[in-house]
Amino acid sequence: MSSQSDSSPQRPQQDPSVQSMAEALRRIEASRLFQNSVIFIIVLSAISIGAKTYELPVFFSSMLVVLDNGITLFFLVEILLRFTVYENRRRFLADGWNLFDTIIVIGSLIPVGNADAVLIGRLLRVFRVLRLVSVVPELRSLINALLKAIPRMGYIALLMFIIFYIYGAIGSLFFKDIDEVLWGDVSIAMLTLFRVATFEDWTDVMYATMEVHPLSWLFYLTFIFLTAFVFLNMMVGTILEVMTEEHNKASAEKAHQERHDMAEKLTSMQEKMEEMHRLLQEKR
Repeated sequence: MSSQSDSSPQRPQQDPSVQSMAEALRRIEASRLFQNSVIFIIVLSAISIGAKTYELPVFFSSMLVVLDNGITLFFLVEILLRFTVYENRRRFLADGWNLFDTIIVIGSLIPVGNADAVLIGRLLRVFRVLRLVSVVPELRSLINALLKAIPRMGYIALLMFIIFYIYGAIGSLFFKDIDEVLWGDVSIAMLTLFRVATFEDWTDVMYATMEVHPLSWLFYLTFIFLTAFVFLNMMVGTILEVMTEEHNKASAEKAHQERHDMAEKLTSMQEKMEEMHRLLQEKR
């Protein structure tokens, strides 16, 4: 009976030099020095954007152009480095933060040949400051928590809209003859109520209506109590709840990773001890 050879495909072994280079790039990208350098360049980019809003001498304007080109080149190298060391490159843009950074970096490379391109290029360069959020993990976790809290906050916002609409209709019915500019219709009355909710000279509005309707202060106080105290605290509570959930989730993942690393270390130590025991047995 003839023996059958193993026909399973062999995985191509990676060149040791290429593997060592990839590992070196991975260490550079994960190093604290490189991360701090990225943060410094982002802050420098924000300063240069603010400096362009002032009237500067020609020399400094030319220096800012050179600095802006250098910052754009640095961001391009940084995003390429992150793509190179990413574990699954096909899934690189599946991460929302990677997609955001890539769009900002590519947008900064738009040639400024006409007025529209200049405006778009300047706008995208302004948004480069937002890359600070994607670089700093603490800011990134805050934004993630805020985005996850938006669906829950939507119901609170809907309830607030209903309260604004009801009070706006009541205010338009009773106070339209007093001040048509502020209470002419429901939409204008809702804008006036937004002014009241933000405490922007709301007492002037209240005293004007109290001259005709002395008890109109009840209208304002109940509205402020519902909007500024109840619904605002509900939104803050929702955000804090989501942030607490995210913190607990991150803590659980970190603890799980630590247990996994510890188990791997114990397994490695056990294998080394067994290997040493085997060598001692062979010497005997």
